[in-house]
Amino acid sequence: MPHSPVNDSKPPYAGAAIIGFSLSYAVTSIFSALLVVLKEISETIHHVLVVITGHHWVTHGLLDLILFVALGFVLSRKYGDADITDNALIMSITGSTILSGLIISGYYL
Repeated sequence: MPHSPVNDSKPPYAGAAIIGFSLSYAVTSIFSALLVVLKEISETIHHVLVVITGHHWVTHGLLDLILFVALGFVLSRKYGDADITDNALIMSITGSTILSGLIISGYYL
């Protein structure tokens, strides 16, 4: 059986776009959770989001999308040559998703 040319001794490193958009997801996830809480706490913020598009959830989604895409491109350039392992990115995505869930569920409890 032939051996794979892949060097198994080095941890797998992600590419620039994967790094940038993974980190962007982590930040956007927490931003979105905090915005949910802020909308509930502040009637002013809720009203401003309604005024922008006509519904606060539409504005919320657009802000999340804009932040995710913009931050993804910025972080892809900034950390494109960083040695960040796949496992570190998976942990950042998983951790931010759990933290976001805790922020939202913690507020409503």
